[in-house]
Amino acid sequence: MSKPRLLLGFDFGSKRIGVAVGQELTGTARELLTLNNRDGAPDWAAISRLLAEWQPDALVVGLPLNLDGSDHDVSRMARRFGNRLRGRYNLPVFHIDERLSSSEAEALLSGQGRFDKADVDKLAARLILESWLNQTAQAQQSE
Repeated sequence: MSKPRLLLGFDFGSKRIGVAVGQELTGTARELLTLNNRDGAPDWAAISRLLAEWQPDALVVGLPLNLDGSDHDVSRMARRFGNRLRGRYNLPVFHIDERLSSSEAEALLSGQGRFDKADVDKLAARLILESWLNQTAQAQQSE
């Protein structure tokens, strides 16, 4: 069996990118931070620092698909972001359907009082990464 991987998960948005860290061994993830995009583009210097600090084995990028499963502008931008991550950092990048992750994050946070969009984005990143970890674990069990 290969060693368990450390992963970073990204909730891509045109204004902000939520980031979470997780590991396959425990199947858990936790929120890290939210990065602000610069003039609509990812802050590649901040992403580089994050990857240097955590040294992940792979990356997971959420795809915000339409309810019917089709792409829209932001999902195409998220795919492009994932492809650029793969090209810049030479790491495996996995995409996962993340429909309604931000809505789920808002619902979870609403019981905790005040929160802002950055809190939603990093929690959505955790939910995306946990979803990928769960799907991967289920696939391995059925093999």
